Amino acid sequence: MTVMHQGPLGPRFKEALAWTIELHDTQPRKGSKIPYAAHLLSVAALVLEGGGDEDQAIAGLLHDAAEDQGGQRILDEIRTRFGDRVARIVHGCTDSFGEDPRRKPEWRTRKEAHVRELETADADLRLVYTADKIHNMRDTLSGLHRDFAHGGDGSAVWALFRKPAEDTLWYYRSMAEVFRRTGGSALQAEMERQLAALEDAAGALKH
Repeated sequence: MTVMHQGPLGPRFKEALAWTIELHDTQPRKGSKIPYAAHLLSVAALVLEGGGDEDQAIAGLLHDAAEDQGGQRILDEIRTRFGDRVARIVHGCTDSFGEDPRRKPEWRTRKEAHVRELETADADLRLVYTADKIHNMRDTLSGLHRDFAHGGDGSAVWALFRKPAEDTLWYYRSMAEVFRRTGGSALQAEMERQLAALEDAAGALKH
């Protein structure tokens, strides 16, 4: 059952919303022309629907800002504008700070390290991170269903990730397992449902 957010959203949220749109203005959602801000708005909405407060919702809006739009400089600005708590959540959602791709660890190594870090994630981070993954899984599922409806087998959708479907599913499974062990959030059950649906859809590639 959805936990209702208590309290109004104030000027800090409105500032974060405007800045989010500015930061990601020219960035599309992967494999589409959908503005990336659509994902960020959806994550913030899920956070609020899961009982999150204003700081958590702001972190939902900005959770990809450091990774995609300026690294440590942007994280420092988030801290200045919105405080340590929001910056801490955004930092926890970030597994890369825009390093030279030639110097970044390999994808699996980077993701394994991030999953280990999530073992000690607090309730703030668990809520925002779960909201992010729920929306990512929903988006992938929608893409798969559209592909199936046009006679595809889903491989074109998985190809957008530049990793085999099984690698992407491993990452989602690993995060769900960590959060299951460490307390989860009000959105844990929805994360489990989306993961099960995505695993079912991925099975189409094997038949």
